[in-house]
Amino acid sequence: MNHTRTNGRSDDSLRSFEMTAGFLKHPEGSVLVRCGDTMVVCTATVEDKVKDWLRGKGRGWVTAEYAMLPRANDKRGMREGQFGRWPSGRSQEIQRLIGRALRTGVYLERLGERTITIDCDVLQGDGGTRTASITGGFVALCLALDKLKKKNQLGKSPLRCLVAATSAGMVGGRALLDLDYREDSSAELDLNLAATDDGNVIELQATAETRAYPLETFHELSQLAHEGARRLFEIQRQTLTAAGVQLETLLDRGQGKTP
Repeated sequence: MNHTRTNGRSDDSLRSFEMTAGFLKHPEGSVLVRCGDTMVVCTATVEDKVKDWLRGKGRGWVTAEYAMLPRANDKRGMREGQFGRWPSGRSQEIQRLIGRALRTGVYLERLGERTITIDCDVLQGDGGTRTASITGGFVALCLALDKLKKKNQLGKSPLRCLVAATSAGMVGGRALLDLDYREDSSAELDLNLAATDDGNVIELQATAETRAYPLETFHELSQLAHEGARRLFEIQRQTLTAAGVQLETLLDRGQGKTP
């Protein structure tokens, strides 16, 4: 298969990736993510309450919801929640992934009894919506935490690390970084990776579509995606700096768990 990538990008190149912070007026944090032709709005909402099972424990929670708008793709899909429909199994799986990934970057015991909900709404889909949601959702989370910090509503720095995600796959026998929809739909093996900026991996989702692959192939794709995540961390830092966030006031790289 002679595969030519969109815009002639190399096999180890990310798509163009841009984040616009403060995209919406009302949320405590908001980001418009553009990853190639994929567009996702990520918002962070802070509420001074937690679920019953967390009350009285002195710690907070970070959770996520994910949905695609009806015309995010080439054909209209039914709006989730309409006529009493629950979110699709796909949406539920993705929003759980987003929540798990984002919580890894936070000292929940330093939030107090607060819930921060990250809403990820896909305006336009062209592959990589879940990874764009994690990467943009983390920036929206940082913006919300920065507001709390500047209002002296948080004590110790609430962040352990940065969190970002991207994809990789085998397409036509080639290892490609950051698959768009055309590549993802024809991939023999595809992989999503969520990672932290201190070099660790949060979650790895990988599936061979047509045949089994040797472990070395999974390692190759994991390393490719991990390198892509390293570039995304720099974009996150640039976006937050441009928004007036001083990351050093939010980050605590220590291992302590004291509130």
